Amino acid sequence: MHDPEFDVLAIGNAIVDVMAPASDELISKLGMTRGGMMLIDDDQAESFYAAMGPAREISGGSAANTLAGLAALGAKCGFIGQVAQDQLGEVFTHDIRAGGIAFETPSRPGDPSTARCLIFVTPDGQRTMNTYLGASQFLPPEALDEGTIAKAAVLYLEGYLWDPEEPRAAMRKAIAAARGAGRKVAFTLSDAFVIDRHGDDFRAMIDAGDIDILFANENELAALTGKNAFEDGIAALEDKLPVLVVTRSEKGAVAVAGGARAEVPAEPIAKVVDTTGAGDLFAAGFLFGHVRGQSLEQCLKLGAICASEIISHFGARPEADLKALIAERVA
Repeated sequence: MHDPEFDVLAIGNAIVDVMAPASDELISKLGMTRGGMMLIDDDQAESFYAAMGPAREISGGSAANTLAGLAALGAKCGFIGQVAQDQLGEVFTHDIRAGGIAFETPSRPGDPSTARCLIFVTPDGQRTMNTYLGASQFLPPEALDEGTIAKAAVLYLEGYLWDPEEPRAAMRKAIAAARGAGRKVAFTLSDAFVIDRHGDDFRAMIDAGDIDILFANENELAALTGKNAFEDGIAALEDKLPVLVVTRSEKGAVAVAGGARAEVPAEPIAKVVDTTGAGDLFAAGFLFGHVRGQSLEQCLKLGAICASEIISHFGARPEADLKALIAERVA
Protein backbone atom coordinates (compact mmCIF):
# COMPACT_ATOMS: atom_id res chain seq x y z
CA MET A 1 0.00 0.00 0.00
CA HIS A 2 1.41 3.37 -1.04
CA ASP A 3 1.83 6.23 1.42
CA PRO A 4 -1.36 8.33 1.48
CA GLU A 5 -1.59 11.52 -0.55
CA PHE A 6 -4.18 12.88 1.90
CA ASP A 7 -4.39 12.50 5.66
CA VAL A 8 -8.18 12.86 5.49
CA LEU A 9 -10.56 12.94 2.53
CA ALA A 10 -14.10 13.92 3.49
CA ILE A 11 -17.49 13.66 1.82
CA GLY A 12 -20.13 16.05 3.11
CA ASN A 13 -22.62 18.81 2.51
CA ALA A 14 -21.24 21.89 0.76
CA ILE A 15 -23.11 24.57 2.68
CA VAL A 16 -22.77 28.28 3.31
CA ASP A 17 -23.71 29.19 6.89
CA VAL A 18 -25.75 32.34 7.44
CA MET A 19 -25.56 33.27 11.14
CA ALA A 20 -27.28 35.93 13.20
CA PRO A 21 -27.95 36.61 16.89
CA ALA A 22 -31.55 35.86 17.90
CA SER A 23 -33.82 35.90 20.94
CA ASP A 24 -35.55 32.84 22.35
CA GLU A 25 -38.82 34.61 21.53
CA LEU A 26 -37.98 34.78 17.83
CA ILE A 27 -37.06 31.10 17.73
CA SER A 28 -40.36 30.22 19.39
CA LYS A 29 -42.31 32.53 17.08
CA LEU A 30 -40.83 30.85 14.02
CA GLY A 31 -41.76 27.41 15.34
CA MET A 32 -38.22 26.11 15.75
CA THR A 33 -36.90 23.70 18.36
CA ARG A 34 -34.26 25.58 20.32
CA GLY A 35 -30.85 24.00 19.81
CA GLY A 36 -32.12 21.65 17.10
CA MET A 37 -31.49 21.21 13.39
CA MET A 38 -34.38 21.28 10.94
CA LEU A 39 -34.43 20.66 7.21
CA ILE A 40 -36.31 23.38 5.36
CA ASP A 41 -37.53 23.95 1.81
CA ASP A 42 -36.91 26.90 -0.49
CA ASP A 43 -39.92 28.89 0.75
CA GLN A 44 -38.97 28.42 4.42
CA ALA A 45 -35.39 29.42 3.63
CA GLU A 46 -36.65 32.71 2.23
CA SER A 47 -39.06 33.46 5.11
CA PHE A 48 -36.57 32.54 7.85
CA TYR A 49 -33.86 34.61 6.18
CA ALA A 50 -36.23 37.59 6.07
CA ALA A 51 -36.81 37.21 9.83
CA MET A 52 -33.09 37.19 10.68
CA GLY A 53 -31.22 40.20 11.95
CA PRO A 54 -27.89 41.31 10.42
CA ALA A 55 -26.08 38.13 9.45
CA ARG A 56 -22.64 36.79 8.59
CA GLU A 57 -22.07 34.39 5.69
CA ILE A 58 -19.32 31.83 6.24
CA SER A 59 -18.73 28.63 4.32
CA GLY A 60 -19.76 25.66 6.42
CA GLY A 61 -20.98 22.10 6.28
CA SER A 62 -20.05 19.63 9.01
CA ALA A 63 -17.33 17.63 7.24
CA ALA A 64 -15.97 20.74 5.51
CA ASN A 65 -15.64 22.42 8.92
CA THR A 66 -13.68 19.42 10.17
CA LEU A 67 -11.34 19.66 7.21
CA ALA A 68 -10.86 23.39 7.83
CA GLY A 69 -9.64 22.54 11.31
CA LEU A 70 -7.43 19.73 10.08
CA ALA A 71 -5.88 21.91 7.39
CA ALA A 72 -5.23 24.67 9.92
CA LEU A 73 -3.34 22.10 12.01
CA GLY A 74 -1.22 21.15 9.01
CA ALA A 75 -2.98 18.06 7.70
CA LYS A 76 -3.29 17.29 3.97
CA CYS A 77 -7.00 17.24 3.14
CA GLY A 78 -9.45 16.85 0.29
CA PHE A 79 -13.20 17.44 0.08
CA ILE A 80 -15.96 15.97 -2.08
CA GLY A 81 -19.27 17.85 -2.11
CA GLN A 82 -21.77 19.42 -4.48
CA VAL A 83 -22.37 23.12 -5.08
CA ALA A 84 -24.42 24.85 -7.78
CA GLN A 85 -23.15 27.24 -10.42
CA ASP A 86 -24.18 30.33 -8.46
CA GLN A 87 -22.75 33.00 -6.19
CA LEU A 88 -22.87 30.94 -2.99
CA GLY A 89 -21.27 28.06 -4.86
CA GLU A 90 -18.39 30.34 -5.82
CA VAL A 91 -18.10 31.54 -2.22
CA PHE A 92 -17.89 27.97 -0.91
CA THR A 93 -15.38 26.89 -3.55
CA HIS A 94 -13.13 29.88 -2.90
CA ASP A 95 -13.23 29.48 0.88
CA ILE A 96 -12.40 25.78 0.97
CA ARG A 97 -9.57 26.08 -1.54
CA ALA A 98 -8.21 29.15 0.25
CA GLY A 99 -7.96 26.97 3.35
CA GLY A 100 -5.55 24.66 1.54
CA ILE A 101 -8.11 21.89 0.94
CA ALA A 102 -8.26 20.12 -2.42
CA PHE A 103 -11.76 20.46 -3.94
CA GLU A 104 -12.38 19.32 -7.49
CA THR A 105 -16.06 18.28 -7.56
CA PRO A 106 -17.64 19.95 -10.63
CA SER A 107 -20.39 22.46 -9.78
CA ARG A 108 -23.95 21.60 -10.82
CA PRO A 109 -25.79 23.72 -13.41
CA GLY A 110 -29.36 24.94 -12.90
CA ASP A 111 -31.61 24.51 -9.90
CA PRO A 112 -31.53 23.87 -7.01
CA SER A 113 -29.18 26.50 -5.68
CA THR A 114 -26.21 25.97 -3.38
CA ALA A 115 -27.12 24.76 0.10
CA ARG A 116 -27.30 27.15 3.04
CA CYS A 117 -27.83 26.82 6.77
CA LEU A 118 -29.66 29.63 8.58
CA ILE A 119 -28.32 29.65 12.13
CA PHE A 120 -30.05 31.57 14.93
CA VAL A 121 -27.71 32.07 17.91
CA THR A 122 -29.20 32.92 21.32
CA PRO A 123 -27.29 34.99 23.92
CA ASP A 124 -26.10 31.83 25.73
CA GLY A 125 -24.37 30.59 22.56
CA GLN A 126 -26.90 27.90 21.69
CA ARG A 127 -27.49 27.57 17.97
CA THR A 128 -30.70 26.62 16.20
CA MET A 129 -30.02 25.48 12.65
CA ASN A 130 -32.33 25.47 9.64
CA THR A 131 -30.80 23.80 6.64
CA TYR A 132 -31.77 24.10 2.99
CA LEU A 133 -29.82 21.30 1.35
CA GLY A 134 -30.23 22.49 -2.24
CA ALA A 135 -27.57 21.23 -4.62
CA SER A 136 -25.62 19.38 -1.92
CA GLN A 137 -28.15 16.53 -1.85
CA PHE A 138 -27.49 15.75 -5.52
CA LEU A 139 -23.89 14.58 -5.22
CA PRO A 140 -23.77 11.67 -7.70
CA PRO A 141 -21.65 8.52 -7.33
CA GLU A 142 -20.05 9.48 -10.65
CA ALA A 143 -18.46 12.50 -8.96
CA LEU A 144 -16.18 10.19 -6.98
CA ASP A 145 -12.67 9.31 -8.07
CA GLU A 146 -11.99 5.94 -6.46
CA GLY A 147 -8.28 6.38 -7.08
CA THR A 148 -8.29 9.57 -5.03
CA ILE A 149 -10.21 7.88 -2.20
CA ALA A 150 -7.61 5.11 -2.17
CA LYS A 151 -4.92 7.75 -1.60
CA ALA A 152 -6.41 9.01 1.70
CA ALA A 153 -5.35 7.55 5.04
CA VAL A 154 -8.85 8.23 6.40
CA LEU A 155 -12.15 8.62 4.56
CA TYR A 156 -14.41 10.80 6.72
CA LEU A 157 -18.17 10.69 6.10
CA GLU A 158 -20.83 13.12 7.28
CA GLY A 159 -24.04 11.52 8.58
CA TYR A 160 -26.17 14.47 7.47
CA LEU A 161 -25.43 13.55 3.84
CA TRP A 162 -26.69 10.00 4.30
CA ASP A 163 -30.28 11.24 4.06
CA PRO A 164 -30.57 12.00 0.29
CA GLU A 165 -30.44 9.03 -2.09
CA GLU A 166 -27.68 10.10 -4.50
CA PRO A 167 -24.99 11.02 -1.95
CA ARG A 168 -25.89 7.94 0.12
CA ALA A 169 -25.05 5.81 -2.93
CA ALA A 170 -21.88 7.87 -3.42
CA MET A 171 -20.78 7.26 0.16
CA ARG A 172 -21.43 3.52 -0.10
CA LYS A 173 -19.21 3.51 -3.20
CA ALA A 174 -16.56 5.49 -1.33
CA ILE A 175 -16.61 3.08 1.63
CA ALA A 176 -16.04 0.16 -0.73
CA ALA A 177 -13.15 1.99 -2.41
CA ALA A 178 -11.52 2.89 0.92
CA ARG A 179 -11.86 -0.60 2.35
CA GLY A 180 -10.59 -2.12 -0.89
CA ALA A 181 -7.48 0.04 -0.59
CA GLY A 182 -6.96 -0.89 3.07
CA ARG A 183 -7.75 2.61 4.30
CA LYS A 184 -9.75 3.63 7.37
CA VAL A 185 -13.34 4.87 7.36
CA ALA A 186 -14.49 7.43 9.93
CA PHE A 187 -18.17 8.33 10.30
CA THR A 188 -19.88 11.10 12.24
CA LEU A 189 -23.52 10.48 13.17
CA SER A 190 -24.33 14.22 12.88
CA ASP A 191 -27.77 14.34 14.56
CA ALA A 192 -30.35 12.14 16.27
CA PHE A 193 -32.87 12.82 13.50
CA VAL A 194 -30.49 11.20 10.98
CA ILE A 195 -30.30 8.13 13.21
CA ASP A 196 -34.10 8.03 13.49
CA ARG A 197 -34.26 7.77 9.69
CA HIS A 198 -31.18 5.67 8.94
CA GLY A 199 -30.14 4.00 12.18
CA ASP A 200 -30.63 0.53 10.68
CA ASP A 201 -28.11 1.39 7.95
CA PHE A 202 -25.58 2.65 10.50
CA ARG A 203 -25.99 -0.35 12.79
CA ALA A 204 -25.58 -2.68 9.80
CA MET A 205 -22.38 -0.91 8.74
CA ILE A 206 -21.01 -1.17 12.27
CA ASP A 207 -21.85 -4.88 12.44
CA ALA A 208 -20.24 -5.43 9.03
CA GLY A 209 -17.01 -3.75 10.16
CA ASP A 210 -17.31 -0.94 7.63
CA ILE A 211 -16.60 1.82 10.18
CA ASP A 212 -13.24 2.15 11.91
CA ILE A 213 -13.85 5.38 13.85
CA LEU A 214 -17.32 6.50 14.96
CA PHE A 215 -18.00 10.01 16.29
CA ALA A 216 -21.16 10.62 18.34
CA ASN A 217 -22.47 12.89 21.06
CA GLU A 218 -24.47 11.66 24.05
CA ASN A 219 -27.86 12.08 22.38
CA GLU A 220 -26.71 10.33 19.22
CA LEU A 221 -25.22 7.47 21.23
CA ALA A 222 -28.56 6.95 22.95
CA ALA A 223 -30.48 7.12 19.66
CA LEU A 224 -28.18 4.62 17.98
CA THR A 225 -28.03 2.07 20.79
CA GLY A 226 -31.44 2.53 22.41
CA LYS A 227 -29.65 2.91 25.76
CA ASN A 228 -30.46 6.04 27.75
CA ALA A 229 -27.69 5.49 30.30
CA PHE A 230 -24.37 6.74 28.91
CA GLU A 231 -22.26 3.79 30.10
CA ASP A 232 -24.80 1.32 28.70
CA GLY A 233 -24.49 3.02 25.33
CA ILE A 234 -20.71 2.77 25.43
CA ALA A 235 -20.92 -0.89 26.40
CA ALA A 236 -23.27 -1.62 23.49
CA LEU A 237 -20.74 -0.38 20.92
CA GLU A 238 -17.23 -0.62 22.31
CA ASP A 239 -16.63 -4.20 21.14
CA LYS A 240 -18.06 -3.53 17.66
CA LEU A 241 -15.84 -0.61 16.66
CA PRO A 242 -12.06 -0.20 16.52
CA VAL A 243 -12.48 3.37 17.83
CA LEU A 244 -15.55 4.99 19.43
CA VAL A 245 -15.46 8.70 20.30
CA VAL A 246 -18.31 10.33 22.27
CA THR A 247 -18.45 14.04 23.10
CA ARG A 248 -20.37 15.26 26.18
CA SER A 249 -20.40 19.07 25.81
CA GLU A 250 -19.26 20.67 29.07
CA LYS A 251 -18.56 17.19 30.53
CA GLY A 252 -15.73 16.55 28.10
CA ALA A 253 -15.30 13.49 25.92
CA VAL A 254 -14.65 9.75 26.06
CA ALA A 255 -12.93 7.40 23.61
CA VAL A 256 -12.62 3.62 23.69
CA ALA A 257 -10.42 1.50 21.44
CA GLY A 258 -9.32 -2.12 21.74
CA GLY A 259 -10.29 -2.34 25.39
CA ALA A 260 -8.53 0.91 26.29
CA ARG A 261 -10.49 3.93 27.49
CA ALA A 262 -9.57 7.60 27.79
CA GLU A 263 -11.48 10.63 29.07
CA VAL A 264 -10.73 14.34 29.02
CA PRO A 265 -12.59 17.30 30.51
CA ALA A 266 -13.80 20.18 28.39
CA GLU A 267 -11.18 22.87 27.91
CA PRO A 268 -11.82 25.98 30.03
CA ILE A 269 -13.22 28.97 28.17
CA ALA A 270 -14.10 32.49 29.34
CA LYS A 271 -17.43 32.63 27.49
CA VAL A 272 -19.37 30.40 25.14
CA VAL A 273 -20.34 32.58 22.17
CA ASP A 274 -21.62 30.07 19.61
CA THR A 275 -21.57 26.26 19.77
CA THR A 276 -21.85 25.90 15.97
CA GLY A 277 -19.18 23.50 14.76
CA ALA A 278 -17.96 22.34 18.17
CA GLY A 279 -18.35 18.68 17.27
CA ASP A 280 -16.85 19.26 13.83
CA LEU A 281 -13.70 20.82 15.26
CA PHE A 282 -13.48 18.20 17.98
CA ALA A 283 -13.34 15.60 15.21
CA ALA A 284 -10.62 17.66 13.49
CA GLY A 285 -8.38 17.63 16.54
CA PHE A 286 -8.99 13.96 17.23
CA LEU A 287 -8.32 12.88 13.65
CA PHE A 288 -5.19 15.02 13.49
CA GLY A 289 -3.80 13.16 16.46
CA HIS A 290 -5.02 9.81 15.15
CA VAL A 291 -3.33 10.02 11.74
CA ARG A 292 -0.10 10.89 13.55
CA GLY A 293 -0.32 7.86 15.81
CA GLN A 294 -0.92 9.72 19.06
CA SER A 295 -2.54 8.16 22.12
CA LEU A 296 -6.31 8.11 22.69
CA GLU A 297 -5.98 10.65 25.49
CA GLN A 298 -3.81 12.94 23.37
CA CYS A 299 -6.28 12.73 20.46
CA LEU A 300 -9.14 13.67 22.81
CA LYS A 301 -7.10 16.57 24.21
CA LEU A 302 -6.47 17.94 20.73
CA GLY A 303 -10.18 17.63 19.97
CA ALA A 304 -11.14 19.48 23.13
CA ILE A 305 -8.71 22.33 22.38
CA CYS A 306 -10.05 22.76 18.85
CA ALA A 307 -13.67 22.67 20.08
CA SER A 308 -12.94 25.30 22.72
CA GLU A 309 -11.58 27.66 20.07
CA ILE A 310 -14.63 27.34 17.86
CA ILE A 311 -17.20 28.05 20.60
CA SER A 312 -15.39 31.26 21.59
CA HIS A 313 -16.62 33.12 18.49
CA PHE A 314 -19.32 33.13 15.83
CA GLY A 315 -18.86 30.68 13.00
CA ALA A 316 -17.73 27.11 12.55
CA ARG A 317 -14.32 27.80 11.03
CA PRO A 318 -11.23 28.47 13.19
CA GLU A 319 -10.17 32.07 13.71
CA ALA A 320 -7.29 31.63 16.14
CA ASP A 321 -4.03 29.84 15.28
CA LEU A 322 -4.85 26.23 16.23
CA LYS A 323 -1.20 25.18 16.04
CA ALA A 324 -0.25 27.89 18.52
CA LEU A 325 -3.14 26.98 20.83
CA ILE A 326 -2.08 23.35 20.91
CA ALA A 327 1.58 24.25 21.46
CA GLU A 328 0.49 26.42 24.39
CA ARG A 329 -1.83 23.89 26.04
CA VAL A 330 -0.22 20.51 25.36
CA ALA A 331 2.74 19.68 27.50
